[in-house]
Amino acid sequence: MRYDSFSENDTFEAAKEIAGRAAAGQIYCLDGDLGAGKTVFAKGFAAGLGITEPVTSPTFTIIREYYGGRLPLYHFDVYRISDIDEMYAIGYEEYFFGDGICLVEWSDLIGELIPEEAKRIRITRDLSGGNDYRLIDIFDPEIVSEDIHI
Repeated sequence: MRYDSFSENDTFEAAKEIAGRAAAGQIYCLDGDLGAGKTVFAKGFAAGLGITEPVTSPTFTIIREYYGGRLPLYHFDVYRISDIDEMYAIGYEEYFFGDGICLVEWSDLIGELIPEEAKRIRITRDLSGGNDYRLIDIFDPEIVSEDIHI
């Protein structure tokens, strides 16, 4: 399924709706180039879980934990992972196979650790539609429906 996003708000709202269907133990892989809107998506996803604290990119910390919503959110940004052993060192398995939801930015970089059942989302900038235009591709029919309107 592909959604057109014409603004940051569109991306935020789409993620918020998708998070409303998210279940404990799920892993969402979020890929796209720098500046594509992954962190905006993460903010909307957190809002969809009822998390009210500010969401920031965990680029330098690799993971941020958010509580206070209907489920814990474990937000990974693995852009700076230089060796897969770093994921073992932070105990990624406790998060991936725990009771919360994992949202993993740059998941392509740790592909060998991502379970087959993970949900995959790719955000692509498409300047033909303007500077804020994005294509949001969702590769798992379980997490989308025709009633998501952005």
